[in-house]
Amino acid sequence: MRCPLNTPALLALGAVLLAGCSVQSPGQQESPVLAEASPAPPPASVSAPAPPPPPSPSVSAYASQQKQSVVVTGSSIAGQYQPLRRAAPPGFVVIAPPQADKFPDKEANVTQLVSEQPVSTFSADVDTASYAFVRRQLTSGRLPPPQAVRVEEMVNYFPYRYAAPKARNQPFAVTTEVMPSPWKAGNQLLHVAVRGFDVEQAARPPLNLVLLIDVSGSMGGPDRLPLLQQGLRLFADQLRENDRVSIVTYANGTQVALEPTLGRDKQKIVDALDGLRASGGTAGGDGLQRAYALAERHRDPKAVNRVILATDGDFNIGITDPKQLERFIADKRKSGVYLSVFGVGTGNLNDALIQRLTQSGNGNAAYIDSLLEARKAMQEELGSTMFPIANDVKMQVEFNPRQAAAYRLIGYETRMLARQDFKDDKVDVGDMGAGHTVTAIYETTPASEAGKLVDPLRYGEARKAAPAGKGDELCFVKVRYKLPGQSTSRETSHAVRADSVRKGLDAAPEDARFAVAVAAFGQRLRGEAPVAEYSYADIAALANDTRGKDAEGYRAEFVRLVRMAETLGKTGPVGQP
Repeated sequence: MRCPLNTPALLALGAVLLAGCSVQSPGQQESPVLAEASPAPPPASVSAPAPPPPPSPSVSAYASQQKQSVVVTGSSIAGQYQPLRRAAPPGFVVIAPPQADKFPDKEANVTQLVSEQPVSTFSADVDTASYAFVRRQLTSGRLPPPQAVRVEEMVNYFPYRYAAPKARNQPFAVTTEVMPSPWKAGNQLLHVAVRGFDVEQAARPPLNLVLLIDVSGSMGGPDRLPLLQQGLRLFADQLRENDRVSIVTYANGTQVALEPTLGRDKQKIVDALDGLRASGGTAGGDGLQRAYALAERHRDPKAVNRVILATDGDFNIGITDPKQLERFIADKRKSGVYLSVFGVGTGNLNDALIQRLTQSGNGNAAYIDSLLEARKAMQEELGSTMFPIANDVKMQVEFNPRQAAAYRLIGYETRMLARQDFKDDKVDVGDMGAGHTVTAIYETTPASEAGKLVDPLRYGEARKAAPAGKGDELCFVKVRYKLPGQSTSRETSHAVRADSVRKGLDAAPEDARFAVAVAAFGQRLRGEAPVAEYSYADIAALANDTRGKDAEGYRAEFVRLVRMAETLGKTGPVGQP
């Protein structure tokens, strides 16, 4: 039962709170929490103030729901994301929450002149976390913050039917498509597809896994620890008899919740998962140290040795400095123990830290927003997640100035490398798992259009002509990698002929066109200028035409997300006054 606040002192305090809540910190993306306000006091005087009651359960529940919301408005193309307060029901005041999600904030890749910068180099990316987070935001009725959108992770979320390699000792097949750009007349899109060799389940090495699970107080929500427990039960069901699993938890301290247990004892593993409860602080750094120590103690050179971290937020106890954590994980990677991360929740998700840790640990990151996503990441894609076929996978594309005037790599901003890093075997980058695919898309400007970009140099171009027999190549694609356990890299390459360009976009394969639709959507959500005139309706139409065989419904779901973004652009986010 609510008790009215009936003293001038408390009224003054309420006024201060209201005034303070009307001001938001710059860049704040999270919607505010709502707390109960008292009705106006009666005119009668009272000798002593009554103590304020705690909020009723209904108020606390409402505030908790609102804390998970991110409200943004404005055109994504214009980049105008103005935080708004959600409309409060009668009897509530607005209180801004102290935490917000954190993402890497990288500017989009710019167009490069081939005459000045003919070579593009980057690390292959197999993460999918960005797409799942974007989906959660859109299905909740709000546009995602632009920095949460990583276009390459959007594109690489989907399964593609690219040509497969023939043998494990040559683990990659590279195919390319060149097609007209749907958003810029005269420009072309270069679609580069890499598919890894798929290892049959019977031939897969055993697993030595340590599940490092955040059980701090913030993990108590149904979309956090309980969701992870459901997903990890599916994961446990895939274990083979000789796989080995341990569980380490961390909150105020760390604890071994399950000593190394063979996969044949699935019920013991499931019981340990079911017994986890959330409470306390976040000693993530200490948890990593203990998990790695456990993984190293049972390290098997013939097995896949990996730590899987599941968390929703920051590390605030123990090792907390991101650079120190990166150095620790990179050092452990040299011992053959890799790191993967499952992120959950919103409001305090530290995606920026997750990205840094997985890139240091030769691992991959996924975001679990639903039980279906848990099924995809922890069951369906077990091979590509757990079983590496190549380490330090780098890609390099050299453009021919006689055929291309300029290029722009779409996405991969957090994966860019220097040209000399490509041949430097000491530069550690990500690995690729069995059967995984990687897609990269470049927008190129033909050499015949060079005059529209820059004026010719007064003293001419100081460049060599292409060698005989290579002048008709648009570009040359190289993939460099190390086989597991080896320290020397190998290469595979693929020449792209300039006359291979498709006469129309419709002539390109379905998979390539669908990837282009996803890339356009990601750019538009980020507010990138090149796609300013390419509407959500255009993107949805392209994706609809290229759904093909969509057994799991991923492509159909994508079309719905595009429609949702289109609708939000017209109506504003859910809860806007």
